[in-house]
Amino acid sequence: MKLNLKNPIAFFDLETTGIDVTKDRIVEIAIIKVNPNGTEEEKTMRINPTIPIPKESSKIHKIYDEDIKDAPTFKAVAKEIANFIEGCDLAGFNSNRFDIPLLAEEFLRADVDIDMRKRRMVDVQTIFHKMEQRTLVAAYKFYCNESLENAHAAMADTKATYEVLKSQLDKYEDLENDIDFLSKFSTHHKNADFLGRIILNKKGEEVINFGKYKGETVESVFAKDPGYYGWIMNADFPLYTKKVFTEIKLRSFNK
Repeated sequence: MKLNLKNPIAFFDLETTGIDVTKDRIVEIAIIKVNPNGTEEEKTMRINPTIPIPKESSKIHKIYDEDIKDAPTFKAVAKEIANFIEGCDLAGFNSNRFDIPLLAEEFLRADVDIDMRKRRMVDVQTIFHKMEQRTLVAAYKFYCNESLENAHAAMADTKATYEVLKSQLDKYEDLENDIDFLSKFSTHHKNADFLGRIILNKKGEEVINFGKYKGETVESVFAKDPGYYGWIMNADFPLYTKKVFTEIKLRSFNK
């Protein structure tokens, strides 16, 4: 089924040095941009992460330090990537919990200002788990009746994710061919940051979703515990999470 698009949508996949959003780095990015008229554009880049790739990670994606020693850093290509996905909604497999938060971190480290919170985000894995609960390899076999060759190669995974979403739309009548619907359907919580450390309540207020203040609004915690913001800034939180806390802090000053 052809996607019904109002905006272009960028399917993407990252291969990385590991799974820690705050510490790990991108070693490969693959993007398929699907335009509302049905045309597609592809971009694949190897990235020098500037840190060693652990052997455990290299065994999965088959990218070793030697393979990317002459590749550009993310900072060198960040603007090119940002321009390529400008105006696009975003889609991937487990993207809401990993790929999008990590990509946001890389953009912040590269000093490229791109607010991805304004994009609609479709996580094909969430749709899959709600419907069948399996892995990408199994999803590709289940929905497309094909074996996924070169699994954990970024472009192979990206193409498989794109094909799985189209097949999901063919299979499930209650899935609407509408990116706004799919974005809401594939989101577990309404997050203020990407990792869900801060979520929105029914009133649209930012609420802390971890630690001793879990369930309390950020503004109320800032009011009763003035040192909490400083602790957040010095703790090991993602840069994007710290950015959201800072925005709330500045907003409270202006009230």
